[in-house]
Amino acid sequence: MSTGKLIAVTTLAALCAAGAIGAHRYRRGQELARQRTQKQAALVPVTLATVEDHPFQASIPFTGTLLAVNRAELKAEEPGRVTRVAVQEGDRVAQGALLSAQDEDELALGVRSAQAQLAQAQTQADQAGRDNDRAQHLLEKHSVTRQSAQQAETAYDAAMAMVHAAESGLGLAESHLRKARITAPFAGEVAERLVQPGEVLAPGQTAFRMVDNRRLEIQADLPAEVLARVRVGMPAAFRVAGFDRPFQASLAQISGSVQQNGRTLRVRLRVDNPGVLKSGLFAEGELMGQGAASSPALPSAILNAVGRDADVFVAVQNVARRQRIQVGPEQGGWRPVAGLPVGAQVVAQGQNLVADGTPLQVAAEAGK
Repeated sequence: MSTGKLIAVTTLAALCAAGAIGAHRYRRGQELARQRTQKQAALVPVTLATVEDHPFQASIPFTGTLLAVNRAELKAEEPGRVTRVAVQEGDRVAQGALLSAQDEDELALGVRSAQAQLAQAQTQADQAGRDNDRAQHLLEKHSVTRQSAQQAETAYDAAMAMVHAAESGLGLAESHLRKARITAPFAGEVAERLVQPGEVLAPGQTAFRMVDNRRLEIQADLPAEVLARVRVGMPAAFRVAGFDRPFQASLAQISGSVQQNGRTLRVRLRVDNPGVLKSGLFAEGELMGQGAASSPALPSAILNAVGRDADVFVAVQNVARRQRIQVGPEQGGWRPVAGLPVGAQVVAQGQNLVADGTPLQVAAEAGK
């Protein structure tokens, strides 16, 4: 390549490089200018969600508490000092498992003593029985007097009475030992332990509370006016704190009468426990009826509700305006809202970046 051509190529390459650098600097300058303008205007980039007219299945709201179908408060039957506690709170135990014992060694000694007394009485009765049989046999042969035979029979009856008394004594000793041992009435979990080794228990004093969380139910009070709309078998959905998804239930029982105040109807819902729910949790949900009705609604994912209330930021001429609304139970990822008309737009992404009066830069409408 000639020197002239080499110079021309080098110059062209330099001009291209300079042009590229200049274009990059221009674009960067434009972006910086845009960011400065946005910063000066205090604009916050957000996405918006539009309130839509959404169909919801007819429902009856309820609140209640999750309870284990099998639950028990275990109380001491015998007075005595606790000598052994075999479980901790939260332990899962089998039916019949020992939870605690009172005066265990002393009562066990009483059982062994009663067993020895029974064995002794039984030995004496066996001997008296043999003596009586021999006396009766000899009486038939006229080898002993009738009086002697009657004395042998009386001795045998007395010996058998001692056996029965010893059997009763053994049964009583075993009953005291059994009642001094608190055992699990069903397989489940120890929800609460209220005793410590060395503590003296009185009859009727609560020692443990047990639950079986495998089968749960919800007891709820409904307004009396819904009596004509509820029926056994109705499906239900409910939520509990700490979980971001609903759980399923069904109406299992309707009270035969309204409560004494005449305003509420008690119902019981059977819960399909996936293994994560616990007795005592507060539940909020709805019974699903027949038919559907439309209502203004927003996606449940953008709503941070506390009970039935939620605070949202409504976009009014690209400015955020805080507004408190009421929300209903979720159905299919949507929640009905009261306080906003269809078509209103609320901040979806970016809620934590805005406050009342914050200018907004709308990036896109949520979901688009």
